[in-house]
Amino acid sequence: MKTYADIPEENAQLETSKVMLVTVPYDGTSTWGKGADKGPELFLDASENMELYDIETGTEPYLEGVYLAGEISEKSSPEAMTEAVYQKTKELLANDGKLFTLFGGEHSVSIGSIRAVGEKYENLTVLQLDAHTDLRPDFHGSTSNHACAVYEASQKHNLVQVGIRSCDIEEMQYVNKEQCFWAHQIANNENWINDVLEKVSGNVYITIDLDAFDPSIAPSTGTPEPGGLQWYPTLELLRKVFEKCNVVAFDIVELMDSPMPKPTAFLAAKLYYKMLAYYHINKN
Repeated sequence: MKTYADIPEENAQLETSKVMLVTVPYDGTSTWGKGADKGPELFLDASENMELYDIETGTEPYLEGVYLAGEISEKSSPEAMTEAVYQKTKELLANDGKLFTLFGGEHSVSIGSIRAVGEKYENLTVLQLDAHTDLRPDFHGSTSNHACAVYEASQKHNLVQVGIRSCDIEEMQYVNKEQCFWAHQIANNENWINDVLEKVSGNVYITIDLDAFDPSIAPSTGTPEPGGLQWYPTLELLRKVFEKCNVVAFDIVELMDSPMPKPTAFLAAKLYYKMLAYYHINKN
């Protein structure tokens, strides 16, 4: 039995695990760097080579259980993939009291999972950490393109965007300027984390495109952009979101295979595990 981070099987059963993890190795609509379909494999490999004691919180999050819920392999069309993710997410959300997590794949994989989570939880805030707005209603003939990742969420839920530094002019009409924290503004605002927290409340879905981080620490993404987020301020934001709100789900996407993928893969593995630590210390 393959388990997340090679944890003991006793910590990887659905019945006793507090966390569910599904992977979506999909890269059907990315428009520049290809290889996000290898992201889940790289993430799981890096996770197996990570120490499982979290120094900051003094905890071992894996002891709370992580159930590896399988892989969604639907690739026939972007819309079919979105529907498959939606159905799998709905199925897993029937297990009350467990945290739903997803690892992509390109960012379009988030559309179906956000849709399902939004149907289960009222007053949902979607907190997006990303270099790009991803607010196109459709792109290249599809509403399930990676450039449309949070358009539906912006229409249905409280969308808060952090780290944005790339946007098409046509998307600006869909940007809520009171809810968007541009990277160049964050760079000159020592209080940006508290400003973000004021906009985030209730039930929260966190979606993290790894290109939110500066390419100096996370280069292996499909569309890296200069001027991104740094490690410790991002962890501080996430820790405070878990403290303040009821985080019901999160995903991490856009880890891309490359000649040197390991630094970004390990960052993704540590990021996922840190988020589990923050989740558990606020639930226990």
